[in-house]
Amino acid sequence: MSKKWRVVFLGTPQFAEICLQQILKNPSLDVVGVVTQPDRPAGRKLELTPSPVKLLAVSKGLKVLTPQSVNRDPGVLDEILSWKADIAVVVAFGQILSQRFLDGFPFGAVNVHASLLPRWRGAAPIQRSIEAGDTITGVALQKMVKELDAGDVIGERSVTIDSQINSLQLHDLLAAESCHLLDQDLLKYLQGEVKPWAQDSSQVTYASKIDKAESLLDWKQPALKLHNKVRAFTWGPGTYTVYQGKKIKIHQTRCRFDGPSLQVGQVQVQGSELFVGTSEGVLEILELQPESKKRMKTQEFLTGNTLRSGDFFETPENRT
Repeated sequence: MSKKWRVVFLGTPQFAEICLQQILKNPSLDVVGVVTQPDRPAGRKLELTPSPVKLLAVSKGLKVLTPQSVNRDPGVLDEILSWKADIAVVVAFGQILSQRFLDGFPFGAVNVHASLLPRWRGAAPIQRSIEAGDTITGVALQKMVKELDAGDVIGERSVTIDSQINSLQLHDLLAAESCHLLDQDLLKYLQGEVKPWAQDSSQVTYASKIDKAESLLDWKQPALKLHNKVRAFTWGPGTYTVYQGKKIKIHQTRCRFDGPSLQVGQVQVQGSELFVGTSEGVLEILELQPESKKRMKTQEFLTGNTLRSGDFFETPENRT
C-alpha cells in the first residue's frame, strides 16, 4: 500500500476551494486540517459569511481553524503543528506566515501562485498579467520562503490567453490548471521525483494590489492599454468613465484601429455602436452600466439616452 501523505491546507476564496477539492479527491493525500480566514460581512445585509474553503471543509467534516492571525492568535500555530502534517499547502490564504510555520513540516510549506514565477510575484497576478497584455501566463507550485513568492519552483503549467479573455475567465482557467499541479507535481515532490529549481531573480516583476483609484479610465492612454485594463479589472474593482458628472461602468470593450477619427475622450455613435477616442486608436464599448442602473449591451444603452456623437467622456484632469 502506498504512503498517504498528511496535508494541512490553508486557503480562503473560490480559487483555493477548487484546489482543496482536488486534494480531497487524491487517495494519496490526507487532509488533516484546514485553516481559512474568519467569516466576513458579505452581501447587501453584510451578514457574516464563511469563506468558500470553510464551507467545503465543514461539509467534509474536516478540522477547521479561522484565526485572525496564525502567527499571533494564542495557541493557533501550536494546534496546527499538533496535527503532524507532512506538508502545508497554501493557496490564496491571505495572511503572512511566520518562519516557525514554514519550518513546522518535514516537507515545508508549498504555495500555488497564479503566475509563471518569477513574473508577477505579489497580490494580483491574474489582473496584472492581463493589464500588461501578456499572451502567456500560468500557475506555479513553489516552496514557501519568507521573501514574497521567491521560493524554488516545484512545477508549473502555462496557458495561452487571447486579447478578449477577462480576469474572471482567466481565474477559472488557472484554477483548473492548479489542480493538475496538486494532483501530479505535488506528489512527485513528496516522493522525491522532482527537484525544485531556483527562480531567475533578474526576471522578477511585481503584481501590486489594485487600488480603486486605478478604476477611472484615462482616455489619454492608448486604446489597447484601456482595453487591457477593462479586461483585467473585471474581477474587481471594475473600470468606469464619467459623463455629465455621473459614473458609467465599462464592462466589455474592443480595440478598433479602423474606427472613426476622434479626439481624446470624444464619443461617436454609429447605429448601435459606441466609440471613444484615445491617444492611439479607438475603443469600442460593448457592455456598460450607467450609474444606478443594470449592466447592459451598448445597443440597449443607446436607446433613449442623451449621449450623442461629439460629446466627451471626462478625463481625470478635467473632472470638476
